[in-house]
Amino acid sequence: MTEGKRVVLGVTGGIAAYKAAELTRVLVKKGVFVKVIMTGHAKEFISPLTFQVLSGNPVFSDMFSQEYYDMNHISLAEYGDVMVVAPATANIIGKMATGIADDLLSTVLLATKAPIVACPAMNDNMYTHGVVQENIAKLKKHGVQFVAPGYGELACKLEGVGRLADIADIVEAIEAAWTEKDLRGEHILVTAGPTREPFDPVRFITNYSSGKMGYALATMAARRGAEVILISGPSSLPVPRGVTFISVASALEMRDALMTHLEGTTAIIKAAAVADYRPAVLSESKIKKKGPLTLQLERNPDIIAEIGAKKENRVLVGFAMESEDLVENARAKLIAKNMDLIVANDLHQSGAGFQCDTNIIKILDPQGGVEEIPLMDKMDIANRILDRVKILTNAKRS
Repeated sequence: MTEGKRVVLGVTGGIAAYKAAELTRVLVKKGVFVKVIMTGHAKEFISPLTFQVLSGNPVFSDMFSQEYYDMNHISLAEYGDVMVVAPATANIIGKMATGIADDLLSTVLLATKAPIVACPAMNDNMYTHGVVQENIAKLKKHGVQFVAPGYGELACKLEGVGRLADIADIVEAIEAAWTEKDLRGEHILVTAGPTREPFDPVRFITNYSSGKMGYALATMAARRGAEVILISGPSSLPVPRGVTFISVASALEMRDALMTHLEGTTAIIKAAAVADYRPAVLSESKIKKKGPLTLQLERNPDIIAEIGAKKENRVLVGFAMESEDLVENARAKLIAKNMDLIVANDLHQSGAGFQCDTNIIKILDPQGGVEEIPLMDKMDIANRILDRVKILTNAKRS
């Protein structure tokens, strides 16, 4: 998915140029091949040797260098799966918007057919200037993708909008840029994380779900071009880029949010670990320790069964985590709740289930099929699930 991809990274003359070194390191660690082009002004802020060491490739700057000359502006333009400019100064944004090609970087940008990801970083007065904003709007019309700068203390010691975006956000934009948009036109609703069922103002019943599987599904669906709504219980994970995010706490809140946003969806993927029971009584004050405590529980609504009963032409995917009789129990849920697919995993298998970055799953369908997917990263697992969703949505549509 990422390993073996190629990025041409353009570094321009701003104080945030040093952060481009960290971006290079992160990409290389992911198995991406990186070639760096530096402008003359960028070399005033950071040495080309830094990027050469981090990327393992020579750094390009002079369009007419005899050492590396092989029509660099053409070979580099054809090299990358994605071209990134980080930091993107007002100067390079202006050149890109007006078609100026007066150095190696601006020439490669004009010659490349690869997706371009631009990451502005500059003084806030410059960034908000009407001319800069007009140039950004113009470039967006030509397909350039922007990772908006953040708010905070700038190099000039003032606060404002203009800080280079977080490296994680830039990497996500790069990965999204080279991903085929084969889910464009789909409206996918994903649920993720645990629910919390309180019994007094400070205590609640919950489970071990981290939300990683659901967040991976939302991330990959967005990368592949779908419109995504992510309804999540409490989780420490960052909100995936490009999704509509709705935060909930309890099972009842999750049900209400899901039903509110059901209209218009083409697929629902219920990856949340929703509590089956909630305390029947919620104490208004903290329950004091006075010996054994007995809680009376009552059933939460069966959200996926409710959706299955009125899913119409939507694709419905559920999850089942079991400790025994995995396939039998999962298939019973699949049929009883009118799902199109159920993703089953065994909580006793190492590398599967809650908290892990990996998973081992079986995908069951109503026709009796079982697709076994071995241990792999949850992002890759998400893609395999979405491949099945794509087949089903296309079939229902036709």
